[in-house]
Amino acid sequence: MKGFKNFLMQGDLIVVAVGLVVALAFSTLIKAFTDSVITPLVNAMAGGGSTGKGLGWTVNGQRIDLGAFIGALIYFVIFMAVIYFLIVVPYRAYMRKRGKTVFGDPPPTKTCPNCKMDDVPTSAVRCPHCTSDLAAV
Repeated sequence: MKGFKNFLMQGDLIVVAVGLVVALAFSTLIKAFTDSVITPLVNAMAGGGSTGKGLGWTVNGQRIDLGAFIGALIYFVIFMAVIYFLIVVPYRAYMRKRGKTVFGDPPPTKTCPNCKMDDVPTSAVRCPHCTSDLAAV
């Protein structure tokens, strides 16, 4: 039981859990915004209005609602921007103050001359894919 308590009380786990809860709250807010404002505006621009069906078409009695799809795309872009600027950027700054790098650039790599895999670490002396010697490279 003590090990489980230590696992739950890790600082990084708490930060991730809080970030997830905040992300879910923002998701609900942004979904309501796109459903109530963006999608009706897209449909109104297409001439649908309140009595029409909006942007889209009907095929064999089934409605293909392009306005709802455009609204979902806008929702995704807004949601990802909110997550990035309100969670990722502050978390990266917080971790930088603690001396850790998160969400940074990947480490540099080189290409194996034999198998042409380009994800070999620059410090490697042997290719992890084909096991050829890389000391001469």
